[in-house]
Amino acid sequence: MHRPIDEPENGAGHGPDPLLPPGHTAPPPFRPQPHPAPGELPGHWTGVPAAPVGPWATAGGDPDPGRVDPRVLGALLARHGWRRRGGAAGRYSRWSPPGPGTSGRGTSLLVPENRAFPDSDDLIGEALTALAHSADPSAREVLTGLAVPSDEIRWWRDVPPGPAGAVPWPVQEQLRSAARGLLLAGALAVRDRAGYHGARHRRQAQASLESVVVGAAPGGRGLTAFLPVDPGRAVSVRLYHALYATREAVDYQRATGGMEAFDTAVQAGVSRELTEALVALVRGTEGAGITLEWSPAAGTPAGCAARPEPVEFSPGDLPALREAGARYLNDEPSVPVRITGTVVRMRRSGPRGEGTVRLRVLAGAEVGHVRATLDEEAYRTAGHAHLVGLPIRVVGRLESRGGFRRLTDTTGVVPVQVDEAERDRLMKSLHDPGEGRGFFDEGTDPEEG
Repeated sequence: MHRPIDEPENGAGHGPDPLLPPGHTAPPPFRPQPHPAPGELPGHWTGVPAAPVGPWATAGGDPDPGRVDPRVLGALLARHGWRRRGGAAGRYSRWSPPGPGTSGRGTSLLVPENRAFPDSDDLIGEALTALAHSADPSAREVLTGLAVPSDEIRWWRDVPPGPAGAVPWPVQEQLRSAARGLLLAGALAVRDRAGYHGARHRRQAQASLESVVVGAAPGGRGLTAFLPVDPGRAVSVRLYHALYATREAVDYQRATGGMEAFDTAVQAGVSRELTEALVALVRGTEGAGITLEWSPAAGTPAGCAARPEPVEFSPGDLPALREAGARYLNDEPSVPVRITGTVVRMRRSGPRGEGTVRLRVLAGAEVGHVRATLDEEAYRTAGHAHLVGLPIRVVGRLESRGGFRRLTDTTGVVPVQVDEAERDRLMKSLHDPGEGRGFFDEGTDPEEG
């Protein structure tokens, strides 16, 4: 039998190693360090996968029968294709799995109409156990919807089948990347309505999606995301309005040639990020679509259809989507800001003259880092502030070109006084490997594009 590489054998690790000199102990087992993404600070790796976050962390796995609403269970079964096959009227209903020829064989569920009868909890418990042991993929989705009240967003792509009906790995990755982009576009639109978001609000938007869970459809042509109503309902609603506004704007452009509808669609949440994600979803397919379904436990949000129709796009829509994305990028204005940040990189071509600094933003803009070109005096001020561990304050315009990571027309560069504890914290952060490496580096910053 093979054993894990770091597992002691025959009690090794519990006493002195006979191969080591007296008084020496064996080093701990090697655990590979994960490589951080560009611009991401390396964390402390323990070799243990990260714990779930958000409402799923306290869901406790499968749902508790005592807390399941029979009406919600019935609604989820119907949503996922289970068929009602009679039962005792007013007492319980019988459900069979989706697909032809399933009646009378395989999994069959008895679901009470309500909790008015003494055996309601027993019936619900038996139904949940049967779902947990069912081989039908929809059973797991029903259990997921019961564990935490969630809105469901489904994506599908019409692509040529691969071996045994599956899809190639790159095709599945394209679907996941496009779905991720659409969710991020919805989360960004919750925080601000803009034709182009760039780096603004990106960290907060990504953090708001950490509690989303996903499941792939058989064959790899579809993907389902479960957005917990708390806190994901705002993203679901914004994405609902944005997708329908995009569909209407594309239809208007194809019928009239005008792009005006895309301008007004920004207020519904449409942006370059969303159109780029739709292009990625549709490209290389014969068609693609998205369906939103609200959590039965939470009900339909105000201003939305109870059963939204699928929003579909075809390859013929790609020119309009690409033109809209370019329009949003070019038309989004620069933003006047007053930023407070710590200097993490300085660069100039000679010992005198203007130079470029990179700031880690502490306040004043919803971006992580910005780059600014400063005149000689301001550059010297920024250098002195860095040496004594002080942030600086600078006034300028955050340019949309480059993703709102570049500050222009800079003026008023001054150090910001902080207390000793804060100064010590800032000084330590500047020596972090993710920040301090290459302080005077001439290379290209991966975040600056």
